Order: sequence, then structure tokens, then C-alpha cells
Amino acid sequence: MNSKKKFAVVLAGSGVYDGSEIHEATLALYSISKNGGSYQVFAPNINQYHVINHITGEEMPETRNVLVEAARIARGNIKDLKEFSADEFDAILFPGGFGVAKNLCTFAFEGAGCQVNPDAEAALKAMHKAKKPIGALCIAPALIAKVLGDVEVTIGQDEETAEAISKMGATHVTTTHGEIVFDKENKIVTTPCYMLDATIAQIGDGADNVVKTIMAL
Repeated sequence: MNSKKKFAVVLAGSGVYDGSEIHEATLALYSISKNGGSYQVFAPNINQYHVINHITGEEMPETRNVLVEAARIARGNIKDLKEFSADEFDAILFPGGFGVAKNLCTFAFEGAGCQVNPDAEAALKAMHKAKKPIGALCIAPALIAKVLGDVEVTIGQDEETAEAISKMGATHVTTTHGEIVFDKENKIVTTPCYMLDATIAQIGDGADNVVKTIMAL
């Protein structure tokens, strides 16, 4: 096992309803470190689609920047996704959260017909072309499906989302807590996390299983 793998971890803000899911992001970083890897966090330098009050679930009348908000999770050690170079990393990982489907693409609003942030699309295509592993948690596999098309992923058991993934040309596999789907040909590893009604321990299991699988490649 190559224990020195360097991961690029792409965030979409900070907070499940309008950015990256903080448990998934943090536990993915923890797993990379615990298993002997290293990471650099990235996010696009764009405004969030909107800002949500995480107590009430209601929209707030303010503007926030995805890179600035994601820097909270990264403790300030973060780079603009425009600076990403596939040559510098062994793998790329996308935690979930609605920000993936609102800020990195428009899947939350447009489903299979969604648009993708150009920086996120470029990073994914570069890693896929280089035949380097791609990991995705929660809703993030929908982004992978949109960009890469004929791949095998999971978002758990949500039928509507699974149907949209199929419309984008990908194959969806039903999974439960902690389970992964490993598309060997495309080196894509996905797990459902909070797409299921999960505990934080189950999120940790899923993230760890994705990271360990990538580490072994």
C-alpha cells in the first residue's frame, strides 16, 4: 500500500445546507491523515448560490464566498480550485453537502440537466485522464456522474437521485451505511454517508472505507 498518497480534497463551502457537509469533510481529512496520507484542501473562488440559516432552514439575505467559507474547515490552509494541478496529487476527494449540488454544480435545481462549475469539471477530467483515483461522498457522486458519464457510483437508496444519475449516463448501485462502490475501471470510489439517515460514526466508517480503498490503489 502506498501510504504516502497525497489527496486533493475539494470543498463547496461550510455547512450541509449551502456548502460542504462538515462531518463528512472533517472525517475524510481525519481518515487521510490517520491512514498515512496527506492532503491539500481546495474550493472554487465563487459566491455561494445562497446562504441558509442552519437552525431554521430559511434563506438569509447575505452573500458568502465558497472559498472563504470552506477555509473555516481547512483552518485557513486552502487554495483556489483554479490552482489545482493533477500532476501534484495522487487522488481527489469530494465530500458531500448541498453545496456540491448548488455551488459546484446545479444538480439541486436542474437534476440531470445541471451545469458544472468549470474549475470542478477541469479538476475531475484531469484526474480521470491521468487514471488517478476519485473519491466522492453523499451527493458528490452525482457531480462525478455528470462530468464523467459512464461510471459506476452510489448515493445510497434515494430513487429520484439514482434515476437522475442514470439519466446522466452512469450506473447507480444501491448501498447502505459504510458501504462503498468501487468502479475499478475508472478508479472511482463512492459511499452514501448522509444521503442515508446516518450517525456520525457511520459517516466516519464510510469516509474511512473510501480513503482506505483509494490508498490501496
